[in-house]
Amino acid sequence: QVQLVESGGGLVQAGGSLRLSCTASGSIFSINVMGWYRQAPGKQRELVAIIASDGGTNYADSVKGRFTISRDNAKNTVYLQMSSLKPGDTDVYYCNAVARPYGSTYYTNIWGQGTQVTISS
Repeated sequence: QVQLVESGGGLVQAGGSLRLSCTASGSIFSINVMGWYRQAPGKQRELVAIIASDGGTNYADSVKGRFTISRDNAKNTVYLQMSSLKPGDTDVYYCNAVARPYGSTYYTNIWGQGTQVTISS
């Protein structure tokens, strides 16, 4: 079993910054892509940013230049540094990992429990 635990959400004013962290734990053989998604009530979950094991990244257009994703492979941890936050960034943010557990030949899509990010105007 592989689990993701997120931290770092909260309430900040517009223009402020937050840093989200997500650590994978359990019987992990390897992790391919890690990333962050967000979802508002009644809406589809959408990509925020993803990072491959080699460091390659991809961002949603709405966050380019404001958010930075990074990862520490030794710690199985992914970070999302969010700056110049806007009220429109208010959402529940979910960590995601495509991980291969020990004993398995398959990679599994795993989600964290979500962390609330609220930006006040």
